[in-house]
Amino acid sequence: MATKTENNSASAGKKEQENLSQANLQKQAGNQEQNMKDSSLHKFFVDALKDIYFAEDAILDALGKMESAATTEELKEVFEDHQLQTKKHISRLEKVFKLIDETPEKKECKAIVGIIKEGEDIINSTEAGSMTRDVGLIIAAQKVEHYEIATYGGLVQLAITMNHDKAADLLDRTLEEEEETDLLLTEIAETSINVDAEQED
Repeated sequence: MATKTENNSASAGKKEQENLSQANLQKQAGNQEQNMKDSSLHKFFVDALKDIYFAEDAILDALGKMESAATTEELKEVFEDHQLQTKKHISRLEKVFKLIDETPEKKECKAIVGIIKEGEDIINSTEAGSMTRDVGLIIAAQKVEHYEIATYGGLVQLAITMNHDKAADLLDRTLEEEEETDLLLTEIAETSINVDAEQED
């Protein structure tokens, strides 16, 4: 009988020790997570996310104007398709914020504001219905793409460094789509629009 009681006590003690160990591990994990959130790198990462979140929203609006201003149906379709993609990019960014336990917020991106302003200047300074306008719109759109490619490329690497693997996957999908759009714009310019623009008076 004494042996059974001793065994029960030993078992209870072992269970209590396991519970304490689990609690300590959870506490350590919580401390590590808090330390990560307080780190300069995390703050920089969140700041960069806010920047591109603002940028994507501004790009969505600009793409509508570029589509209306474009001359060829081919380029209009590219801008229309990329508007749909950009909506997905915004949704993905909101998921990334959620994955790292942050609230989606926008921070004015001066770079994209400037690039979009250049695009508007191109529309105002080129003739409606001309291929030259389409040449200018492609260059303006590629400046946007290159900014996004640089930003998402950096964000993917930061997410990997901080072990935000799911966030890295989402950001990488957007990066790939931005690269594909950039290549498509180059292809359209090289195969038709640049040549046609050269023949204009």
